[in-house]
Amino acid sequence: MIESIPVALTIAGSDSSAGAGIQADLKTFSALGVYGLSALTCLVAETPGKVSRIEPIDPEIVRAQIEVVSKSFPIAAIKTGLLCSTAIISAVAQTIVNLRVRVPLVVDPVITATGGDPLLERGAIDAYEKELFPLASLITPNLDETSQLLGRNITDRNSMEHAGKELTKKFKTAILLKGGHLTGENALDLLFVDGRVIEFLAPFVRDVATHGTGCTYSAAIVAGLAKGASLTNAITSAKKFVTKCISGRLRWRGPSGSVDALRHDPGG
Repeated sequence: MIESIPVALTIAGSDSSAGAGIQADLKTFSALGVYGLSALTCLVAETPGKVSRIEPIDPEIVRAQIEVVSKSFPIAAIKTGLLCSTAIISAVAQTIVNLRVRVPLVVDPVITATGGDPLLERGAIDAYEKELFPLASLITPNLDETSQLLGRNITDRNSMEHAGKELTKKFKTAILLKGGHLTGENALDLLFVDGRVIEFLAPFVRDVATHGTGCTYSAAIVAGLAKGASLTNAITSAKKFVTKCISGRLRWRGPSGSVDALRHDPGG
C-alpha cells in the first residue's frame, strides 16, 4: 500500500537564518503532516531583526520551478510569501493562471521585515493588487502591510474592522487581518469572509523577539486547507500552532547577545 499525504506548494524567499521564508514554510508543512514543495523567489541574507542583502532570482526560473512540480505532484494548496519584485509577482500570477488548477491560494503580502527593513521593490504593491490578489482565496496582511495597502495607520480594533471591510470590498476575497502588532493581553486577528467578521484570539507571548510568525501562520493555514479543512477551521488550528511555536521558542546566546527563533516542532 502506498501512503499518500496532502501536498502544498510555497512560493517564497530563502531566509539564511531559517526562521522565516521558505524554510519556515517547509518546517510548518512537515510538522502538520503535509508534504511541502517550494519555488524559490529570492535569497535573503538575514538574522532575526536584520536584513543584510536580498538577491532576486530570475523570474523565468521562478516560473519553471512552479511548472515542473505542478506536473508531478497533486498540489492541494498554494501560498506565496516574499516575492521581492514586480517581475516575480507577475511571473507567479501568470504561471498560476496557466496551471488551470483550482486550489486554495493564500497570499501573504510580505512588504517589510519584522525589523522594519523593506523587502519589496518600490511599485510592486501595484502588481500585487492588479495581478495576484484577484487570484487569492485568502490574503493575510499584518497591520503594517495593511497600512501600506490603504495609506493610513491601523491602531486599534475599530480601525482594523474598517480596514478589513475595505480590503474585502476592494479585492473581493477573504481577508485575515493580523493584529499581533497591537498592544494588549491578546493577539487579535480578524477574518473577513462572506460578509462576516470572525475573531481569533490567543494570549500575547511576551519576551520573545524573533521573526517568521507571519510566514509560519500562513503556511499553517495552507497546510489545513491542503488537508481539506474549511477556511475557518484552518485558521483556528494555525493560530494555535503559531502560538505554540512562539511560546516554545528557541534561544541562543552569542557574542552580540541572545537570538530567538520559532520552534516549528512545538508538540501537543
